[in-house]
Amino acid sequence: MAKEYRTIKEVAGPLMLVQGVEDVAYNEMAEIELANGEVRRCKVLEINGSNALVQLYDAATGINLESSKVRFLGRTMELGVSPDMLARIFNGMGEPIDGGPEILPEKRLDIEGLPMNPAARAYPQEFIQTGVSAIDGLNTLVRGQKLPIFSGSGLPHAQLAAQIARQARVRGKDEKFAVVFAAMGITFDEANFFMESFRETGAIDRSVMFINLANDPAVERIATPRVALSAAEYLAFDLDMHVLVILTDLTNYADALREVSAARKEVPGRRGYPGYMYTDLASLYERAGRQRGKIGSITMIPILSMPEDDKTHPIPDLTGYITEGQIILSRDLHRRSLQPPIDVLPSLSRLKDKGIGEGKTRADHANTMNQLFAAYARGKDAKELMVILGEAALTDMDKLYAKFADEFEAKYVSQGYMTDRSIEETLEIGWELLRILPRSELKRIKDEYLDEYYEKK
Repeated sequence: MAKEYRTIKEVAGPLMLVQGVEDVAYNEMAEIELANGEVRRCKVLEINGSNALVQLYDAATGINLESSKVRFLGRTMELGVSPDMLARIFNGMGEPIDGGPEILPEKRLDIEGLPMNPAARAYPQEFIQTGVSAIDGLNTLVRGQKLPIFSGSGLPHAQLAAQIARQARVRGKDEKFAVVFAAMGITFDEANFFMESFRETGAIDRSVMFINLANDPAVERIATPRVALSAAEYLAFDLDMHVLVILTDLTNYADALREVSAARKEVPGRRGYPGYMYTDLASLYERAGRQRGKIGSITMIPILSMPEDDKTHPIPDLTGYITEGQIILSRDLHRRSLQPPIDVLPSLSRLKDKGIGEGKTRADHANTMNQLFAAYARGKDAKELMVILGEAALTDMDKLYAKFADEFEAKYVSQGYMTDRSIEETLEIGWELLRILPRSELKRIKDEYLDEYYEKK
C-alpha cells in the first residue's frame, strides 16, 4: 500500500516540497490528491534527508498545502505495451488521444529502459530505403543506425520527417516494419499536419505516434522520447519488428531539460544547458541498434532545429559526437525552392559503406556515389567562380560542371515530398546526370560499370 503524506511544505511553480518522507527514491512517481478528490501526477526530482522535491506534471493551481495528500507509488514511470499500440496516437505520457480505447498492456516497461550491452550489439549493415534520393543515394541509412537531421528554424524538417515515416521500408525480405514517431513541444498545427499526413497515406497502420504539444508541461516533454523508445524496444525485441524511430524536435527536448535544471537550481553549463546534457542525450540515442541473437532492430532519426543555424550550438554539437553522421538542411537551397533542401556535401552517413553494394543496393552504388559527390563539389566551385569572375573566365569543362551542379540540384536533390523513389530509380537518375560529363572525367567509376551503365542511352 502506497504511503500517504499530508506534509506539503511549499509549492513554487512546477516544484513542490514534501517533508518527513521515508523510503522514497529519485525518479519515483507520486500522486497528489486534492481536497475535491482530483488526482494529479508528479515525479521525485531530488531527495535531501527526509525532504522530497517533486516536479508536477500538471498545473499547481488549486493545491491547498493543508488538505492535499501526496502518495508515493514505489515505482518509476512505466508504459503499458501491447501489439494493439500500432495505428494509435498517444500523448507524451503514453495515454491515447485518438478517441480509441485504453491499451490493455501485455507488460509494463520502465521508460528509462536498460542500456544495451556494447558486447551484445550487432554491427549495422542492412540498407533501409527512405525513398529520398539525397539520403538513399549519397548518405545511406543503415538498419540500427542513428542518423540525425540538422535543420533550422522555419526549414521544412516536418515535411521531410513525415515523408521518411511514410516511405521508409526494408527491401527484399518480407519483414515486419514499424515506425515510432515522437513529437516534442510542437504546435497544434504541426501535430495536426503529422496526424493527417499519416492517416491520408495509410502510414498510420504501421505507426505508433506520441504527440507532446508546446503547451504541455516541460517534464512531460522529457518523458516523451523515453516513452517512444520503450514502445520501440517492445516492438523490436519482443515482437521481432524492424523499427524506425523519428524524434522531432530534440531542441525543444533540450530546452525542457534546461528549464527543469534551472528550476532545480543546478549549476548551468554551456548556454545555460545542464552539464549532463551529453549523458542525457546519449541515454536516448544509445537505445537504438541491433542486438546479437535478436531479429528486430531500432534505427533512429532524431531531428533538431539548430538555433541561429549554428552547428556549434551545444545540441547539434553533442548530437554529432554520439550519432553516426548527419543530414543537413540548407537555408540557401530552401530559398531556391528545392524540396527537400538537403545539402549533400556537408551531410554524412558514417555507416553508408556498410549498407550499399551488391546484394544490398547495386554493385555500382559506391562508385557512382563518390563520382556524384566529386562532380557536384567541383560544379559548386565553378559556380562560385562564375559569380566572382563572370562566365567568360570559365573553361568549357568548368561550364559543364556548373551545368551538372544545377541539374543535380533540380533532378536528384529536389524530388518533392510526395515522390517515393526506389534505389534503382535513384541510381538511374545519377547515371543520367553523369552523362552530362565526358567519360574521361568519370575517374572514380570502374570501367565495367561505365561500359554497362554510362553507354546505355
